[in-house]
Amino acid sequence: MTSLVSMNRFVVVLLAVLLSGVHPTVTYAEPSPEMLREFIRAYLAQQEKLQGAFAIVDPRTGGLRRLELVRVHERVGKTGDYYYSCTDMKDVQTGDLLDLDFDVEDLGGKFGLVDIRIHKDNGSPRYTYDENDNLIPLP
Repeated sequence: MTSLVSMNRFVVVLLAVLLSGVHPTVTYAEPSPEMLREFIRAYLAQQEKLQGAFAIVDPRTGGLRRLELVRVHERVGKTGDYYYSCTDMKDVQTGDLLDLDFDVEDLGGKFGLVDIRIHKDNGSPRYTYDENDNLIPLP
């Protein structure tokens, strides 16, 4: 009987809220840096499992680079609507060390990969950003 009374009170309160036009809001928390890093790790692990290595076309050469994850950087940032983090990747054919930037969007608790760019090749940056977060290619 007590649970029936509690249920009736809940229904009455719920109806009062709905009829009042005031709706409770759900606040969505920002994802943690570790959640974003883990998403990137899982994405790369899946690609390595499917293809033997992570493959990306090098825009400078047009060639396909096959890479293995060395590490995901600790720093996670946000530019506009997207989060970003960097990885160190090793080219399995040449041994070159590449720094890749991953742009990730938060889709209400699920993540989507937006873009991946080769930022550095053996420590040499291919681009930088201006004060408005615009990408500036370097020679």
